[in-house]
Amino acid sequence: MSVNVNTVYQRVLAIANKEQRGYLTPQEFNYLANQAQLDIFEQYFYDLNQFSRIPGNDTEYADMLSILEEKISLFEKTNQTVTNGTALPSDLYRLGSVVFNGAEAESINQKDYIYITQSPLAQPTNDFPIYIRDNAGIKVYGKNSSGALEQKTSGVTCNYIKQPANVEWAYNTVLDEALYNANNSVNFELHESEETDLVINILALAGIVIKDNNIYQIASSEEIKDTQQEKA
Repeated sequence: MSVNVNTVYQRVLAIANKEQRGYLTPQEFNYLANQAQLDIFEQYFYDLNQFSRIPGNDTEYADMLSILEEKISLFEKTNQTVTNGTALPSDLYRLGSVVFNGAEAESINQKDYIYITQSPLAQPTNDFPIYIRDNAGIKVYGKNSSGALEQKTSGVTCNYIKQPANVEWAYNTVLDEALYNANNSVNFELHESEETDLVINILALAGIVIKDNNIYQIASSEEIKDTQQEKA
């Protein structure tokens, strides 16, 4: 599932350029499109937290929690190699579970690690590994063949939520006009149901770029209305 970047581009231009209000260049569109996609994507997790506190309903296709989980599932990556046992994937957005040779590792902080290393009974094993995360990545610990504490540099995998790929409306210039190049374009990775919200969000941002307050106000009011309907 995805949203065609050209479809969104044409809809945005049809509204933004109406009555010569202003012109949005392909470069500006690509910048705003990526910002809009990221805004919508990040909102999933705030909404997920909110709706997880509310009991679901009995309508199969109207349970907001299920809908959000379906949208997020498009970005789930499983059983991904952690290079050298430390380097997390470059497109990681949220880390899920860390696994060493089939055993899920427990996440601990630095303070707990110091305590664990000083307590023989609390130390991890290969069946019950632990890991610490920092700015450089992660460190997974188990035991070596002699039973001593050891950092694992192989056999480490992870499950995570990836970031959306950068959107691009690619084009060729013909007679000073930008013509859509489908082969080099990158579609939105969001669920296809987000097409309207993408148009609205991009228009709201475009209203600021081309200094048209009417576009900004119209798009913002539509966004508020959609949000109220979703959370009603």
